[in-house]
Amino acid sequence: MKIMTRLGSLALVAALAGCATTANNPQDPLEGFNRAMFSFNDTLDKVALKPVATAYRSWLPSFVQTGINNFFGNLGDVWSSVNGFLQGNVADGTSDVMRVAVNSTLGLGGLLDIGSEAGLQKHNKDFGQTLGKWGVGSGPYLVLPLFGSSNIRDAAALPVDFYGDIWSYKYPVRWRNTGSVVRLIDKRANLLDAGELLEDAALDKYEFVRDAYTQRRQSQIRGNSDDNDTGDKADKPAKTKPE
Repeated sequence: MKIMTRLGSLALVAALAGCATTANNPQDPLEGFNRAMFSFNDTLDKVALKPVATAYRSWLPSFVQTGINNFFGNLGDVWSSVNGFLQGNVADGTSDVMRVAVNSTLGLGGLLDIGSEAGLQKHNKDFGQTLGKWGVGSGPYLVLPLFGSSNIRDAAALPVDFYGDIWSYKYPVRWRNTGSVVRLIDKRANLLDAGELLEDAALDKYEFVRDAYTQRRQSQIRGNSDDNDTGDKADKPAKTKPE
């Protein structure tokens, strides 16, 4: 967790340092740095993460994949509920608390998503979104090494999200690290189809991802999209004022 925090801080410093030399695009003043990080992340994904995720989806039984996804999703609902309350959304916060209670008990520790079957909607709220709800501006778009699309506000909020993730307190450390790797692979496996569509559709992958991320994030802050949608949506023009 400390490594993740330091990585986010270093990325912020590097981005700010590059601001003076990459201000050609007023909508993306850090574009030079961002494109370099995007290329780095894309190469890392192609040579390492995507092949592992493809094997994971191909060889691991689907019910095991579902259980893994549900388990970590249940852990994520804990922090999501906290952010729901911090955002003043008592209904969403309460719903997430109920999801955790139901899935942790009737759902065998979160392996089964009983909450969704019971009509309890899932919300993926984070501290960056909470800061946005409090009126903190996003700042420029920012691509973080390993983490991908973000902005200055959300990158600054990452350390809080790390500390809010209850899996980060799992001991022994070897189990925590193993679980974190499995969690990452599972997330990437769930995005394989979307990645293939992106490869086919986008003339400039960087611009497509940037605009989709920015639009979706704006929509989340304004409360115009479902928090349980983890895909990239384009509900509004890309050049609206960042939230």
